[in-house]
Amino acid sequence: MRKTWHRLSTWLKLGLLLGIAFSTVTFANQYKKQEEMRTLIKQARDAWVARDAKALAQLFTPDGELIVPGQRWQGQVKIQAEVTRFAQQYSDVKINIKRIIVEGNQAAVEWDYEDTEKATNIHNKADDVIIVDFKNGRISQWREYFDTKTPVIP
Repeated sequence: MRKTWHRLSTWLKLGLLLGIAFSTVTFANQYKKQEEMRTLIKQARDAWVARDAKALAQLFTPDGELIVPGQRWQGQVKIQAEVTRFAQQYSDVKINIKRIIVEGNQAAVEWDYEDTEKATNIHNKADDVIIVDFKNGRISQWREYFDTKTPVIP
């Protein structure tokens, strides 16, 4: 009986150790993936601020979508062209990320956004929420929902 219990105890300990090791590796991989998604979002913010259309477009999958109210741009070429057009019309872009929530292959981003329209010198502000889908380490869809009516709290 003692030998059987010792063998069973050894197997239980081994199973427990393997379970802990597997869980640790799984957790580490998930954490790394989430950090990569956060990094892509911050790179997108930096590209918007710099008005760097090429840098922004390269963060997307070849067939990726960028959707803002009233507009849908699909594919890196179209995204780059439209962001280039934006960069020609607006300046002084400022973005403050308030939070990023990551779950699976998606993230929700809340940020404060500001820019100045070059032609009119009108300063725009908006609270912005973006839902981002990721695929193969890139952005597959970026969909913005912004509020330009509610006063922004400093």
